[in-house]
Amino acid sequence: MPTHDIRYFVLDVESVADGALVAALRYPGAGLGPAEAVARYRAELLETRQTDSIPYTYQVPVSIAVAKVTAAYALAELVILDEPAFRPHVIADLFWRGWEAYGQPTLVTYNGRSFDLPLLELAAFRYGLALPRWFGEGPKGSQARRNRYNAASHLDLMELLTNFGAARFSGGLDLAARLLGKPGKMEVEGQLVQGLHEEGRLGESNDYCRCDVLDTYFVFLRTRVLVGQLTLEREQDLVAATKRWLEERAAEHPAYQAYLAHWGDWPNPWKRAEPAAASV
Repeated sequence: MPTHDIRYFVLDVESVADGALVAALRYPGAGLGPAEAVARYRAELLETRQTDSIPYTYQVPVSIAVAKVTAAYALAELVILDEPAFRPHVIADLFWRGWEAYGQPTLVTYNGRSFDLPLLELAAFRYGLALPRWFGEGPKGSQARRNRYNAASHLDLMELLTNFGAARFSGGLDLAARLLGKPGKMEVEGQLVQGLHEEGRLGESNDYCRCDVLDTYFVFLRTRVLVGQLTLEREQDLVAATKRWLEERAAEHPAYQAYLAHWGDWPNPWKRAEPAAASV
């Protein structure tokens, strides 16, 4: 498919802590190895903040899944960057070069404003990548690509659903996907990626990333109904077409097999039989 037919990059990023960096900055002189430093930091965070999620500033990307979506909202391709090597510097470079090559499509994320995009920007800083079109070359003010309210540049679905943080979306992407009958979180969750990476189980973390992107894509479609850019009927046609797309590729991708095994159809209330009116 020509690059100019792609209008959206629906993406998800998985990352792990840089253990050497954690050891050097958090525990200088303690003699901790990278894995020990990460384990100690996670334990401290869990005790003090009730979460063991290490700040993105200590992390590097190890998986990026990108669903390439057309202007008509059809899924054209879903790719994992730098597979099977999964080198953080190459992953970051491929993502930003791909965004340029496809004409700066709209980035679509769930909570990407707080995590995915800052992580990828910091990776560009760390690895010496130049991003002039993202950081400043082009429109200014409210039309600047990094402006929080410029949904044509980056559409964060969580911000849309919470009116830019005015409400709390308890349940997150998992809940939003399940409202549509889609699998949501299955065997792997984000906090497990660190352990999978340390054990060399990179395929599993990338399968998780694929499934998160699929959930994000279906939530994206429903938001297009919400804002009046798609009819409900057209959205349901796209969902059915995507299911066929997954079925055609399931033999090659265990992640798609698992996703289809947990697939559910949206319980459409408009197609349910209405109860008979009570007689007078």
